[in-house]
Amino acid sequence: MATCLMHPEHGYYTTRAPFGAEGDFITAPEISQMFGELIGLALAQAWLDQGAPSPVTLAELGPGRGTLMADVLRATARVPGFSDAVQVHLFEGSPRLRAVQAETLSGHEPTWIDTLDALPDQPLLLAANEFFDALPIRQFQRDGDLWRERHVGMRDGALAFGLGPAQPQPALTHRLEDTRDGDLVEDCPGAAPILAPVADRIAQHGGAALIVDYGDWRSLGDTLQAVQAHESVDPLATPGHADLTAHVDFEALSHAGAPCKAGRVTPQGVFLERLGITARAQSLAQSLSGQALDAHIAAHRRLTHPSEMGNLFKVLAFVPDGAPMLPGVQE
Repeated sequence: MATCLMHPEHGYYTTRAPFGAEGDFITAPEISQMFGELIGLALAQAWLDQGAPSPVTLAELGPGRGTLMADVLRATARVPGFSDAVQVHLFEGSPRLRAVQAETLSGHEPTWIDTLDALPDQPLLLAANEFFDALPIRQFQRDGDLWRERHVGMRDGALAFGLGPAQPQPALTHRLEDTRDGDLVEDCPGAAPILAPVADRIAQHGGAALIVDYGDWRSLGDTLQAVQAHESVDPLATPGHADLTAHVDFEALSHAGAPCKAGRVTPQGVFLERLGITARAQSLAQSLSGQALDAHIAAHRRLTHPSEMGNLFKVLAFVPDGAPMLPGVQE
């Protein structure tokens, strides 16, 4: 997965702009400005709840085209003191996408970082939308009390999946409680090391982190998928030419965020409705008509309805122990 997505010459994210209608998939910030606006206001409220510290890092993991951050900065511009306090940091590994982000966020002077250890030692407000789903996963099939890892190899001249030998996997001991022989579970070893420096800064200096992604509390089954031209394709068919993702295990993320306080995992639709997306949608609709109004209504439905992104996508928030939980999320 890492090679297919981030290889400097042949990687999916390093050779193309995958987002939007002209790309291979579309994310929530590209669907409607309301998504980024509400995330920005939620983070700004957390900043106010914690005494409006200055300076404060405003960071995003995997910023795409910079659309989410642009909406966050526009929506929070009216929060007194916020724009003067924030220093924008972007965690992005693709030089091609960094160039797009620089254009989108011209005037805001963002700083790009290669590792999250480079985040300043100060309060941190962080957003990560559809970031953790693109981190490489390992898959294991249960065999008694042991596990066989799923590998990619060659069969008849083509890439194919196979299974390794049955071995103990101490990190999966707790999964013996809720699985049977033949069940497949997924592990994302890169998630915790990425979240650790984020949690450390929030715990020590204050702030909040907001993670939005698709998945569930605990992984079960094969969720690896590939998308090309807005269609699902075989993950092994065209390596480097399709987006590869897997569902996020929110239980693992929640534990990795210690020593911060984690909120309850909340469906995206519930989160956005709690923040007032319907009222915002009605306000924006007053100046629209015809196809523009139809598209706006469809965007609101796509972001919130349970049969679309409303239930599939979840929200996980972290704040310092003792601080108020982020708006839209319950403790």
